[in-house]
Amino acid sequence: MSNLRGKFIVLDGGEGCGKSTQMALLAERLASQGLEAIRVHDPGATPIGEKVRAILLNPENSEMSMRCEMLLYMSARSQLMFETILPALKDGKVVICDRFVSSTLAYQLGGDGLTANEIRTVAEIAIKQRWPDVTIILDMPIEASFERVRPKFSLFPDDPEAGVVKDRIEQRPREYHEQVRQNYLAQAKAYPDRYKVIQADRSQQEVHEAIWRTVNALK
Repeated sequence: MSNLRGKFIVLDGGEGCGKSTQMALLAERLASQGLEAIRVHDPGATPIGEKVRAILLNPENSEMSMRCEMLLYMSARSQLMFETILPALKDGKVVICDRFVSSTLAYQLGGDGLTANEIRTVAEIAIKQRWPDVTIILDMPIEASFERVRPKFSLFPDDPEAGVVKDRIEQRPREYHEQVRQNYLAQAKAYPDRYKVIQADRSQQEVHEAIWRTVNALK
């Protein structure tokens, strides 16, 4: 398993696709093979990133333009790369990231005229050209993913609205989330050497085994 040291793995997909569960299972599996893995979420996972995340997901910020949204995601991502991901990779650790540039290419693409080329150009600067070794898209029909989504937005853990209010992105209409799904699938089709699509509307163990096969195939 030494070939996995210093690998950067992203788990991505629409709302409710099971990323958090699969990240935990993958980290445990890697640890059982003697590999040190760290888990991070994007945006966030750093003090600065968490502040940006709160701005991005706060339902009160409905006036935010899509270009501003994209740039905020990239800012948080840049700090995450600088503070956590790049040092961990340099130390030979496996990094498992919940969302990454692939999310921006799914959620912000087309908004305010944003193109994939514009997003990738900004990303190159934000991530210092260190793209994931593999991006695993957990795909499932929108109807099934919506059934799994539970409201979770809260600025503070003791907020009485915690677990009641959907975040700013979750509140967008079904048509938007369907387009997001298609944007994910289009990325995987365009870059089959860097992406892997795994059907997520199966048992947790079946999805995990499919992810493990993908990770094991990394060179």
